[in-house]
Amino acid sequence: MSAEEPVTDLYDLRVVVERIEGRSVCGLQPGDHIDLTESNRLRIPTGKHFCLYALAACLPLLPAKQRPLPPGDWLARDCHVACPDPDERVILRIERTGRRQIPTGELT
Repeated sequence: MSAEEPVTDLYDLRVVVERIEGRSVCGLQPGDHIDLTESNRLRIPTGKHFCLYALAACLPLLPAKQRPLPPGDWLARDCHVACPDPDERVILRIERTGRRQIPTGELT
């Protein structure tokens, strides 16, 4: 990365199952998580799984949560997402775990 090359600041994220208010049909447990790093790399811990529908509920917010937000932006404060399954009522929390600079030309 050269000094003149433009870079984009992005946060790495963790999506954590904070609580389950109904019955867990998909098998998730509180504390289960996925990590999103380096802009687009999704990782699930070895031996674990993650519910496709819970993930789908988070996907629209992840690109915005990856970026620095101006002070007072509501999205910087809000970090909870509910899975759309009304029987499970899985509550997920999106956490920022690190910040990195990625050469803008390497991003899609």
